[in-house]
Amino acid sequence: MFVRESVMIDGRPLTFETGRLAKQAHGSVLISFGESSVLVTVVSSSERPGLDFFPLTCEYVEKTYAAGKIPGGFFKREGRLRDYEILASRLMDRPLRPLFPKGYKKDTQVIATVLSADKVNPTDVLALTGASAALSISDVPWAGPIVGIRVARIDGQFSAYPTFAQSEMADIDLVVACSKDAIIMVEGGADEASESEIIDALMFAHEQSQPIIELIEKMQAAVGKPKREFSVPTLDEGIARRVAELADGKLREACVIKDKHARYDAYAAIKTEVVETLTRELGEEQWAEVEKLVKAEIEHRKAEVVRGMVLDTGKRIDGRDTKTVRPITCEVGLLARTHGSALFQRGETQAIVTATLGTASDEQKIDALTGESWKQFMLHYNFPPFSTGETKPMRGPGRREIGHGALAERALVRMVPKHDKFPYTIRVVSEVLESNGSSSMASVCGGTLALMDTGVPLRRPVAGIAMGLISEGERVAILSDILGDEDHLGDMDFKVCGTDKGITAIQMDIKIAGLERRVLEEALAQARDGRLHILDRMLETLREPRAEISKWAPRITTMKVKPDQIRVIIGPGGKTIKGITEQTGCDVNVEDDGTVSVAGVDPDAVKRALAIIEGLTAEPEVGKVYKGTIKRIVDFGAFVEILPNNEALLHVSEIAYERVEHPSDVLEEGQEIEVKCISVERDGKTRLSRKELLPVPEGYVPRPPRSSEGGGRGEGGGRREGGRGRPGGGRDRGERRPRRD
Repeated sequence: MFVRESVMIDGRPLTFETGRLAKQAHGSVLISFGESSVLVTVVSSSERPGLDFFPLTCEYVEKTYAAGKIPGGFFKREGRLRDYEILASRLMDRPLRPLFPKGYKKDTQVIATVLSADKVNPTDVLALTGASAALSISDVPWAGPIVGIRVARIDGQFSAYPTFAQSEMADIDLVVACSKDAIIMVEGGADEASESEIIDALMFAHEQSQPIIELIEKMQAAVGKPKREFSVPTLDEGIARRVAELADGKLREACVIKDKHARYDAYAAIKTEVVETLTRELGEEQWAEVEKLVKAEIEHRKAEVVRGMVLDTGKRIDGRDTKTVRPITCEVGLLARTHGSALFQRGETQAIVTATLGTASDEQKIDALTGESWKQFMLHYNFPPFSTGETKPMRGPGRREIGHGALAERALVRMVPKHDKFPYTIRVVSEVLESNGSSSMASVCGGTLALMDTGVPLRRPVAGIAMGLISEGERVAILSDILGDEDHLGDMDFKVCGTDKGITAIQMDIKIAGLERRVLEEALAQARDGRLHILDRMLETLREPRAEISKWAPRITTMKVKPDQIRVIIGPGGKTIKGITEQTGCDVNVEDDGTVSVAGVDPDAVKRALAIIEGLTAEPEVGKVYKGTIKRIVDFGAFVEILPNNEALLHVSEIAYERVEHPSDVLEEGQEIEVKCISVERDGKTRLSRKELLPVPEGYVPRPPRSSEGGGRGEGGGRREGGRGRPGGGRDRGERRPRRD
């Protein structure tokens, strides 16, 4: 059955269509906004035996034809997902996954394909909303619908589904996933926004999402398929009570062990003991039927014990209270040849972060559907397996690494100076060496210190903290600086980055419905206290950016030339600019507006390159003496190159004090002479004098200045009295020519 429905968002229709495209998928929706369209499909097939996790994959794929482009490269077809596509895939996965029933393990795939891109409206949030609609009308068990909505604040006003141009002007830019009664996910950044302003944006997003949710529910009622039956095998209540009897007491003792690996060893020993005991008590045959359920129940008991301990006593796994941040140590400048480096350790999480300065040639070219752009600030996050004491194949960065790096980059990028004030390409790399809770926030803190160690003049230093929340009825515990275990067992985990003035990046994943504004305010206020505490510890190590950049970093000096002089610097086929690079070893970059950047490690080489460019682009100055080369000799004078690519006229009358019949009598081509600039006309023509630099001959009488009346030149040549140099050969100015009859 074909259905098309629309809802108005800020005066523009958001349209859903189903029943025409991809009908063999279990759910299929085409969502359109403006002239951007995304086809989202859902398929959930058979269950793989023995699988102990939910195999959900979310794929966001941009087709270049959607924007009227042909892919670059040799193969001319779409290949591996780009970073933007991976980040959009994560935006889909994070809010969709928790709404599948626990125990559901059938292979499930959500694919969002961008079919049309108008380069005005972003398609990532359309993909999330379309996925919700496709799951809602499918037969796949799922507790939706939800809506993905981007919120931007421009000039103090919130806007839903802003355009790319609006987002660039926004000081708050968030992607929010909302259900009918809750906010499920938040991802975005801000320009030092307050906690209250962020909450206002979330409330606005939730309000704006409700008409869209109602429309999806309307479509589900009209064309939705009956949900397939699914039931999760449950453990017998008696066996579940026995697991609690055997495990809870020992789990309480084990969960307060501070060392992560020692704690995990204790958990493993408890699990082994419970399994052995129940194997004897139940017998081999019954045990085989309930083995997986018992092991899952042990994990459930571990979470319940820790949650109960926090809510009842206010004490956490490692003995801290809910607000205490683990011990912090910082060190800067520990790597000799990097441009900047920092070691940041918080509890059992450790990251070594480096910063590298590059030139314009190091910028990253982004080839997106919206067009090509250049990226001057990059943050890369690496999470090797040894950081958690594990072994895994070392391949390229995974989705998690790209996502964590993007969060840390978003936190720092607004504090990095603008490119016109600090003309460097900057790359920050975080190598996580130990991990037990929020290595991405360690990357933010270490990144700040590494940039300051490099000498990057940050607007303000940035810190980040990971928070958690445990809720049971009216009881709520907010946890600062959570551990890895607390990340999994809580009802909300969120990361907040910012300066002492406000928030620069935020990420939230909320697992409970109906979270009150009061709780959000309390959570963000506690996060601010923790962030400021971490900032204080960081600034004890390095109070402000280094006064000078690293001696190993290239020195970039900029100068301005007229745009029409760019061709002089570049030269035919780039010959001139290549020659400057080869001669000095410096990297020279010229912008279209006439900004010239010269970069090099050797300051003297930079000065030489600048001198060459200044020589190429210099313009003659009246009264200045130049040493020039005669290029051409003509009857009325000589053309002298006084500056590169700049020839000026030395008139025959300015060659010497005595009369010169022909310039070649005194000068010859290729000869070097000193000349003085005596005038520069409006049209750019320059006149020179050699005579003014020579000794004045004895008895020399200069010509009188040209008279403004009568037009004669007086003695020394020129027009004589009576006109045209012939005595009596001219008419009086008042005489009229006689008419011909």
